[in-house]
Amino acid sequence: MRLALISFHGCPVARLGEKDTGGMNVYVLNLASELGNLGHYVDVFTRYHDVEDPQIVELGLNVRVIHLNGGPLLERKKDLAFHTASFTANMHEFIYQESIEYDLVHSHYWLSGKIAAEISRIWEIPHVSTFHTLAKTKLRAHAGEKETSYRVNVESEIMGSSNTILVLTEKEREDIRELYGVPPERITVIPAGVDAGRFHVEDKITSRKRVCIADKETILFVGRIEPIKGLNILLDALKTLSNSRDLQLIIVGGNLSGDKELTALRERAKNLGLSELIDFRGSVEQSELKYYYSAADVFVLPSHYESFGLVALEAMACGTPVVASRVGGIPSFLDDGDTGYLI
Repeated sequence: MRLALISFHGCPVARLGEKDTGGMNVYVLNLASELGNLGHYVDVFTRYHDVEDPQIVELGLNVRVIHLNGGPLLERKKDLAFHTASFTANMHEFIYQESIEYDLVHSHYWLSGKIAAEISRIWEIPHVSTFHTLAKTKLRAHAGEKETSYRVNVESEIMGSSNTILVLTEKEREDIRELYGVPPERITVIPAGVDAGRFHVEDKITSRKRVCIADKETILFVGRIEPIKGLNILLDALKTLSNSRDLQLIIVGGNLSGDKELTALRERAKNLGLSELIDFRGSVEQSELKYYYSAADVFVLPSHYESFGLVALEAMACGTPVVASRVGGIPSFLDDGDTGYLI
């Protein structure tokens, strides 16, 4: 089959941990790669994120990442909806110029779903949609997230027009049924996984030396620096624990220069008297993450909401104990008291 994957705002080859990059990028990367290994021809369409992005990146066997214009390079994600029409036009032009006939289009996130719905209609091919996060579930989490009625309406339209909705957990299927009124038989659950060739146990001492982590009790967080990730909760817990234990917290993710959320988090850490206990590493290469996971004594994911929580699964693959919020898709793979702890 020849497949078109659309990940409008989330480039699978973008540097992870910075604003608007995370688990979805990894998911799309792994999905495309494995589909290619199975003999399918896969093109992943995404917008340019950097002036140095080549238009076409050969990702591996049978897989290409195709960058198209879709708004200013540094456009905020909340404003990208204004640029889906131009991206759709550019995608039509690319397909026409290349004389490609796709058998199916698979969208990732609601912005991509909006584009894919049009591609599906014009080219008369099936549309499979994966949302990764939903406006109504984020609003229900009350995590400082603001979502527009426009997004809610577009998500509903995409669900109505998609041939199949693909979700990662039974919880997500239930959320879509409850909040959007979609019959469960139109929703297929296929759990996510991790690349065992990339994420596996490494020696703790060697890992600490590699990523320059002091030999003391180490708590690790990996992810975007956003209110929904619940890092304020983690800082409060660290304040309590530090009264009786010699601890350090390593935070991987965010842009060390100019990131408002990270700056606010640093200020909160200072006010709590925790600055000396916290090491902000910013975004790191994915190839280095296994060493961070292996170097830690515990991985903590205190999110207010996670549709899946891929980083927790990566930590588990590296043999690191996980403490995570009992939200979203996390309980689908983390058994409280057995494979980790839910709070």
